[in-house]
Amino acid sequence: MDELFFKKDEQSVISVSELNKKAKSLLDKGIPKLWIEGEISNLAKPASGHMYFSLKDEMSQIRCAWFRQRQLQNTLNIVNGSKMLALGKIGLYEPRGEYQFIVEKMEIAGEGDLKRKYEDLKRKLSAEGIFSEENKSELPNLPKKIGVITSPSGAAVQDILTVLNRRFPIIPIIIFPVAVQGEQAAPQIQNALEKANFRADCDLLILARGGGSLEDLWAFNEEIVARAIFDSEIPIISAIGHETDVTISDFTADLRAPTPSGAAELAVPDQHDWIKSIDNISEKINTIITQQINSKSQLSDWINKRLSQSSPMMTVKRQIEKSNNLQKMLSSSILQNLSRQEKNIHQLKSNLNEVSPRLKIHTQLSRIKELNQKITSCSDHLLEGLNNRIKLASKTLNSVSPLRTLDRGYAIARDAKTKNVIMSADTIEIENDIEVKLAKGEIKVTVIEKHSD
Repeated sequence: MDELFFKKDEQSVISVSELNKKAKSLLDKGIPKLWIEGEISNLAKPASGHMYFSLKDEMSQIRCAWFRQRQLQNTLNIVNGSKMLALGKIGLYEPRGEYQFIVEKMEIAGEGDLKRKYEDLKRKLSAEGIFSEENKSELPNLPKKIGVITSPSGAAVQDILTVLNRRFPIIPIIIFPVAVQGEQAAPQIQNALEKANFRADCDLLILARGGGSLEDLWAFNEEIVARAIFDSEIPIISAIGHETDVTISDFTADLRAPTPSGAAELAVPDQHDWIKSIDNISEKINTIITQQINSKSQLSDWINKRLSQSSPMMTVKRQIEKSNNLQKMLSSSILQNLSRQEKNIHQLKSNLNEVSPRLKIHTQLSRIKELNQKITSCSDHLLEGLNNRIKLASKTLNSVSPLRTLDRGYAIARDAKTKNVIMSADTIEIENDIEVKLAKGEIKVTVIEKHSD
């Protein structure tokens, strides 16, 4: 009977620790890294950050450990009852002699099928030009009203409202409540997009939800949602999940934001920067207006100066001055001639007194008389010519004189204070006094109304 049992000796007996060590080595070398599928149970999440749970099926279960350093890229919401795929290796925990599955990566069961559906739809819509930049709409610089399509109870809507109220609080916001996960999510999102476009009171839409697994975000990968985004007349910012989550909706939207709060940052400018920009523009406009006013004022002064120089009054004044100068020259010439003749007479008298012959005196007197007659005739002729020239000048002056214009029923209006002739209604103000020169007489009036051509 004893021969039926394995004979023992000192070399064949090993310790429990050695046994566990050998078993661990056999497991490590004998079973490669592999994927297993099962349902999560007995989930534990201690403060260390590690995750311990069991994966089970109808017949069996295995303990699993997912250490914190392996979870850096994890976005999965792991709960008891979840169907999961786990990639890892079989290991043995030597202190207790328990073998467990050491997880390196996890996916939701069936996620591989979702990824294939995702890639197929992405290729299809891309081939149709749904994602083309040519079909993207430009976002308004300052929206008049923003529509937010998201869950009304999620963190995403609170993040969006907080940022919008901080950056530009006066912009109205409309919440279009929808489910963002589950079978009803995609139809509700489609209906919200169509409703927003039918109302047409928003000029920007934000489509948002928080992070999650591919399955959690799947409503935003549905074709009906993508086509509703493409058909929207209102520009759309998508903010689905975390920055690493990229959905079909992100490709279709006019602009993708990494997070819901990032979408709000992109949707509106900062009110302080906007006010500062408006102040700078206003200052530039004021500078341009001031320069234009100064330029037009200088031009107006130059035109007024030219008009005053070429006015009929100035022409009459110059002709009168010219006539006066001619009269002065004529009087001076006559006086000079008379003075010279008077000197000649005195000289002749002196000569006569010296020689004293009566005949010579008579002859000289006759000559003097003749000279006086010539002087008188010459003076009369010269005066007549000058008078004719003066009359001609006066006639010319009268033809361009404003007084002749007055005889035809017109009037000359002057500022009562400055005496300047009023050429435009823009140069006089309401209740100013003006003097109106008529053909006969003058009247004073007060301006009660004016019209500019």
